[in-house]
Amino acid sequence: MFWATWWVWVAVAIALGILEMLAPGFIFLGFAVGAAVVGFLLFFGIAPGLPWMLVLFAAISLATWLVLRRVVGVRKGQSKRIDIDINEL
Repeated sequence: MFWATWWVWVAVAIALGILEMLAPGFIFLGFAVGAAVVGFLLFFGIAPGLPWMLVLFAAISLATWLVLRRVVGVRKGQSKRIDIDINEL
């Protein structure tokens, strides 16, 4: 099965990383890290079944997204201030 092949997960991680470059905002980076970790686990011979791979992928992706959101996300009380109106130029 293709989901049990390590390079498929790594290829998905690379594709998600490229997609993150096209749509910045740390949207796909968490998913890319989750796919890469599952791919490397399969590479090193740790091969759980598909349900456990999906649970690992989801848990690692969520944890990565939460860490990224906390590190580079909008802070509490922070707002964007616009000083120049585009119609005034």
